[in-house]
Amino acid sequence: MKTKLLAENGGLRTFAVILETGEEAMATLQSFAEAERLTAAHFTAIGAFSRAVISYFDWERKAYLGIPVEEQVEVAAFTGDVAIDPEGRPALHAHVVLGRRSGSALAGHLAEAHVRPTLEVILTETPAHLHKQLDPASGLALIRP
Repeated sequence: MKTKLLAENGGLRTFAVILETGEEAMATLQSFAEAERLTAAHFTAIGAFSRAVISYFDWERKAYLGIPVEEQVEVAAFTGDVAIDPEGRPALHAHVVLGRRSGSALAGHLAEAHVRPTLEVILTETPAHLHKQLDPASGLALIRP
């Protein structure tokens, strides 16, 4: 991972976070969020993955169902946020649209992704804090401003 602070003004910081072949996207971004002590941020990215696991939240089961993607895919859209989880740690939440060679797409919550050849992330931190709290109806920790 290579990073560069692009701008800083009034508590707002914008970073370029560039991941390289072989890096696991979610773990690498989690490490970055912890190192920078992010408490509220949003990000977008483009690039490609050699393989990934996306997931779909099954409301009845109150669980994410994993969907393995075992092929090279383009990252057509990648968006997410960072907030503080109930234990006080930065928590990432990301969704992706992955493009296949055929032009078809897969979409869902990103659980795991292995970068090949790059993932170019632009992340903006805001000076406010966002906190997640357990939502009894879903069983998920959701942002509660």
